[in-house]
Amino acid sequence: MDIDSPTNKSITDSIDESGDATMADAPPTRGQQVATTDRMMPEVAPPATAIPEHSDVFENGDQTKPNCDFLKDHFFREGRLRESDALAILEEATAILKSEPTLLTLSSPVTICGDVHGQYYDLMKLFEVGGDPATTQYLFLGDYVDRGYFSIECLLYLYSLKIRHPASFFMLRGNHECQHLTDYFTFKLECTHKYSERVYEAALGSFCALPLAAVVNKQFLCIHGGLSPELHTLDDLRQLDRFREPPTHGLMCDLLWADPVEDFGHEKNKSYFIHNFARGCSYFFNYAAVCAFLERNNLLSLVRAHEAQDAGYRMYRKSKTTGFPAVITLFSAPNYLDVYNNKAAVLKYENNVMNIRQFNSSAHPYWLPNFMDVFTWSLPFVGEKVTDMLLAILDICTKDELEESATDLQQMARIFHVLRSEAETINELKGLLGTQRLPAGQLSAGGRGLRQAVMSFEEAKRYDRDNEKLPPLRRQASAEQRAVTDEQAAYEAAEKEYGPLVALGEHLDQHTRNMAKDRGAYPVLNPYIFECTAM
Repeated sequence: MDIDSPTNKSITDSIDESGDATMADAPPTRGQQVATTDRMMPEVAPPATAIPEHSDVFENGDQTKPNCDFLKDHFFREGRLRESDALAILEEATAILKSEPTLLTLSSPVTICGDVHGQYYDLMKLFEVGGDPATTQYLFLGDYVDRGYFSIECLLYLYSLKIRHPASFFMLRGNHECQHLTDYFTFKLECTHKYSERVYEAALGSFCALPLAAVVNKQFLCIHGGLSPELHTLDDLRQLDRFREPPTHGLMCDLLWADPVEDFGHEKNKSYFIHNFARGCSYFFNYAAVCAFLERNNLLSLVRAHEAQDAGYRMYRKSKTTGFPAVITLFSAPNYLDVYNNKAAVLKYENNVMNIRQFNSSAHPYWLPNFMDVFTWSLPFVGEKVTDMLLAILDICTKDELEESATDLQQMARIFHVLRSEAETINELKGLLGTQRLPAGQLSAGGRGLRQAVMSFEEAKRYDRDNEKLPPLRRQASAEQRAVTDEQAAYEAAEKEYGPLVALGEHLDQHTRNMAKDRGAYPVLNPYIFECTAM
């Protein structure tokens, strides 16, 4: 939900002598007339509520000419498109991407960008730093969606730029451009909330058309993830079938998921490739593996994304033969998840000069976790307060008169209190992590632990570690679903035999016992952890 939506009316507006509504400098006093039609912050433009016409989205109604300037401003104001226009952009971009080879060949000058992750307002800053897309050649390394709450805006705008500038605007596939991850994280939910299932399906189709790699100036291999034991020459990339959902192993998986080892260049383990336990799939590759690949293919460096970096980039150990960093990692989502406090960076390469440009995060509108509406979010709070009011009313009666009713109400009050506390915590954490499901043991710090601990890049990265892994496959998730189904069946049986209130109480008691076994179940997060600050 947008906190600046038109439904949120200010109650601190005043009426001047002419009868016009004006913003008050201070809260209203007793007896003062107030208007509820003005905004609390009139300097902030209201969200775009009108759906634009087809002729606004496309110049002269031509679907091959999206109006990028209009779309940039419209999305910035949280505007949406007609479903047919969104589908037209996705389908036109897919057709262009399908015509491109799996391995792109580019020349400088070029601006190379890392992960975006649905941070639309930071994407606008990226273009300010990197240059106007109309006059600057761009190469994006993937991960346009998920985690952030403006993924569909990022995708539609980037695809619009691709349609308008097909020969100078290039996009590679990241590990999040797939059905498995977008269903697990937030992109599918966002598409169905803002548009429809058809838009989501069209986006999935476009992901399978994205190229997997690019060679810049015959010097730099650019991919999202990393190297693979199955990657020997560039011809291996050219011959790869990319038009599919990424598998959980093999060359395509490694291109999207692999990482350099943490002690890159100073490895104790001399194996070229070891299992990537941090991702749950693919490999870690070492310094020797990269140097051997670069020499074999007469390349200078490997440029990749895929990993959050505190400075927005990382230069790894230099190659002994070229004196140039063997690997460069770029990350272009500043203050990732609103808690990492990291900078973002892009790489500008021109005239054999490489320039890293960093930038900070920009303010953005706030959404409740998982696009929840305020009414749903507030129900546990309302339930708790209603039972408090009923208990207060019953206090005027004698104990004998309302002993049974009071006991039931007290039990209900306790239930609502626990449910409210858990709902608040769970929703805040889901918003923090950008996922609909919490990994087991995510909150092992308990109580206030996470609120106090997420204060640095490394700590945020540590708490987000489980979400960097390949999510459970459907057959694994089905086992978890069966456990939920069994629990629901037990509740329904108790409800039928003892009544709904007793059944709910027993269900809550069992849930509380389960929580005691793992204090990492539901912590209390700082409600201000989601606040956004301008650069």
